[in-house]
Amino acid sequence: MSTDEASEPSPYHVELRDLTMAFGDHRVIDGLDCSFRRGKITVVLGGSGSGKSTLLRLIAGLVVPTAGSVLVDGQDVPRLGRAALAETRRHLAMMFQGGALLDSLSVYENLALPLRERRGTREAAIADAAHEGLEAVGLEGIDDLLPGALSGGMVKRVALARALIGHPQLLLCDEPFSGLDPLSTKLIEALLVRVNRELGVTMVVVSHHVPSTLRMADEIVLLLPRRVVRGTPAELLAGDDREVHRFLDETVDDTSDVLAHAAEYESERAVGGGAP
Repeated sequence: MSTDEASEPSPYHVELRDLTMAFGDHRVIDGLDCSFRRGKITVVLGGSGSGKSTLLRLIAGLVVPTAGSVLVDGQDVPRLGRAALAETRRHLAMMFQGGALLDSLSVYENLALPLRERRGTREAAIADAAHEGLEAVGLEGIDDLLPGALSGGMVKRVALARALIGHPQLLLCDEPFSGLDPLSTKLIEALLVRVNRELGVTMVVVSHHVPSTLRMADEIVLLLPRRVVRGTPAELLAGDDREVHRFLDETVDDTSDVLAHAAEYESERAVGGGAP
């Protein structure tokens, strides 16, 4: 085996092995085996209480599993020491469900905060990064506004800019479409797809928004009671698994139309087509 082959990274950015998370006697996640492909968008769907958000916190090392392994770039996150965990976190970011912006800080200060925590970063470089981040999400000129003055969609876009300001290799998104109107939903969706395509960022997205999932996901992980189903949007909709269809059909009015759209979208992605 050549040196290049030996050093080639795993195709899986994140791997969960026999993962269990319990709160008291209640097991939210029970013996889960799952992997997330490098450079792809994987959307995790599931009912309330299926452990979707807990899954993201486990990957980020914010909580420790009851049992099992959480491998990020081959590193078992729950078993890392403080310094090694901090280094692993330098390469990942999290977009929280409510945005998690600090209400007392301006938009600019919210974006600058992650970079200021890194010693040695000059203020001029921080300002350039913050302004580039806001421009990337279409929000130039709002530096001095407080989060309370922003719409829900603007909060999500600022949160995305802040998550990306450190150039992460792995982005964890917790319900990025919750509480948004249809136009804002499509905007956030398009921004995520663009970031994935242009920067190659691996994304693990927790969502309950099925239409966006079918448009943007390279792969879907569906957490069902007692089992996990995974596949591309077209594969899941074309299959004959009734439980999968019941879950998807709760939100999708016309499965045949969505199936056609999913196939068309996958074809566009394969040839480098534009984001929706």
